Amino acid sequence: MKNFLIIIAMATLSLCTSCGSSEEEPVQDDLIAHNANNRYGDTNITFPKFSPEAEAEISNWSVFDDFQDEMKSLNGSTISEIRNKTERLKLFTDSLSRKIPEILATQPITSRLLVVRSRVYLLDQEAKKSRVDSLSIEEHLKELTSASINFYRQIDEKFHKARIDQEREDDEKKELEKQKQFLDSVYQAELRDQQN
Repeated sequence: MKNFLIIIAMATLSLCTSCGSSEEEPVQDDLIAHNANNRYGDTNITFPKFSPEAEAEISNWSVFDDFQDEMKSLNGSTISEIRNKTERLKLFTDSLSRKIPEILATQPITSRLLVVRSRVYLLDQEAKKSRVDSLSIEEHLKELTSASINFYRQIDEKFHKARIDQEREDDEKKELEKQKQFLDSVYQAELRDQQN
């Protein structure tokens, strides 16, 4: 009789346990399906346009176009798309870091690229977690987008500063030429006065 009661108690316990878990699984599956369909990031983000000089130099940086296209399409992606895109972005940023053109190999640009690379790795790490934290994904995506915009601006600023320096140098040359012409005309006038 004692064995019979133990068997009935175990059967009842297993029945209660199986009923309880079958109710929780659809809720968990619905949560996973809901998270899989969520779109993350701000689709209204616009990345800065490059000056013609910057655009010409960037066209020689083969991986940059792929990186830029991937960044533009990242906002508004689902979690599975983010996982795929961050894998590609990790490859692109690694390649960008190794093959930076000499003219762009300045401390501010390489620093901004390092920040972008770090943000890509952090987003990738967060996206690959078994439990998706929507707020954390949004925050990491926002930080990566901001870091990329700063990286683009730093590249453009490099060429803007170079253009300003070139204009200043040209203005100084013109001013020196004017001064030289003025001194030459004064000298010529003095020569005429001495001859008369």
